[in-house]
Amino acid sequence: MTKKIGFLSFGFWQQNNSMVTSAQQAYEESVDLAVEAEKLGMDGAWYRVHHFADQIGTPYPLMAAVGAKTSKIEIGTGLVDMRYENPFMMAENVMSTDVLTQSRVELGVGRGSPEQVKDGWQYFGYDYSEEEIKEIARQRTLKFLELLKGEPFAEPNPQPMFPQAPGLRRLEPFSPTLHKRIWWGAGSQATAVWAAQQGMNLQSSTLVNYESNEPFHVQQAKQLQVYKAAWKQAGHDFEPRTLVTRSIMPIVNDQDAKLFAQGTQTNDEVGYLAYHQNPTIFGKMFVGEPDQLIKELAEDQAIQEADTVLITVPSTLGVAYNVHLLSSIMNDIAPALGWR
Repeated sequence: MTKKIGFLSFGFWQQNNSMVTSAQQAYEESVDLAVEAEKLGMDGAWYRVHHFADQIGTPYPLMAAVGAKTSKIEIGTGLVDMRYENPFMMAENVMSTDVLTQSRVELGVGRGSPEQVKDGWQYFGYDYSEEEIKEIARQRTLKFLELLKGEPFAEPNPQPMFPQAPGLRRLEPFSPTLHKRIWWGAGSQATAVWAAQQGMNLQSSTLVNYESNEPFHVQQAKQLQVYKAAWKQAGHDFEPRTLVTRSIMPIVNDQDAKLFAQGTQTNDEVGYLAYHQNPTIFGKMFVGEPDQLIKELAEDQAIQEADTVLITVPSTLGVAYNVHLLSSIMNDIAPALGWR
C-alpha cells in the first residue's frame, strides 16, 4: 500500500558526543534536513516539541522557516503539549504559520509526555495539578478546534482603530482548511476513539498503553482499527489520516554497523512512564540490512493500517548522515514494501 513517508526529528543539541552542539545549529539543520528530504521525494518534515529541554521548543518559527525553503513537503509536529497552551494564542500562531507555508501545516497535538521539569505548565501561568491538567488539556484542544472553524465570537470595539464590517470578529489570519489537518497523539484505544469523535487525524508513536499481551505492532494496529470505526460512526465530512512512527536503521556500510549494529532495542519492551498507572509497551527499533528490514516491516500490522509512516532520525548525527539514512529507506526499502 502506497504510504506518505516523513521524518520525525527531536532537534537535540548537546555539548558532548554530538555533531549538533547549539540551539542555532539544531534549528538550522532542522530546516536543512527538510530541504534535503523534499529532494529525496519524502512527503513530510515533522518535529517533536519539548519544553525546558535542549531541543525544539515552540515549533511555529521553525515551521515557517521550513516553509520558506521548501515548496511541497508537509510540515508537522509530533506533538504540541496542550498542557502548556493558550488555545487562542495557539490558533493565531498556527493559522499564521499555515498561511505562510501555503497550507502545509500538519499539527499534532496531545496531552504530551513527561517533561524535564515538574509541573512545567505552572511556569506558563497555569496553576493546575497533574491530575487536573489531563482533562484541561482536552478542553483546550476542543476550544482550539472550535477557533479553527472560524465562527466569529468577539464583540467588536465601537471605535476600532481600523474600519471593519459590522458584527462579531474571529481570529485572523484565517486558514479555512487547517481544522482538517489537526492530529491527536493517542496512547490508547480509548483516546483514539475520542480523537475520531472530535474529527482529528490520528498519530500513534513508538509506544502505546499495554492493553493486551500481544506484540506492540498488533496492539497499535487495533488502536488504528477502532479509530477508523469510530470515525465512520461519527460521520465527519472528510477522510481521516493515520500515522505511525518507526525507528528504522538500515545497515548498508561500516559506519551504520558501528553506530547501530550493537546495543539497540531490537525487541518490544514493557515499562512505565512517569505519572502513568498503567504499563506502556515500547516498539522495537528496526536495525539490519535492507533485505532483512523489508521482511520485518512487511509483517508490521500497524504500518499496514496507517497511511503515513514517520521515520525517527538521530538528529545529533548531523544532516549528512540523516540524508544517507533516509535515502537508503526511500531507495532500498520503501519501493520493495509498496510504499512507493
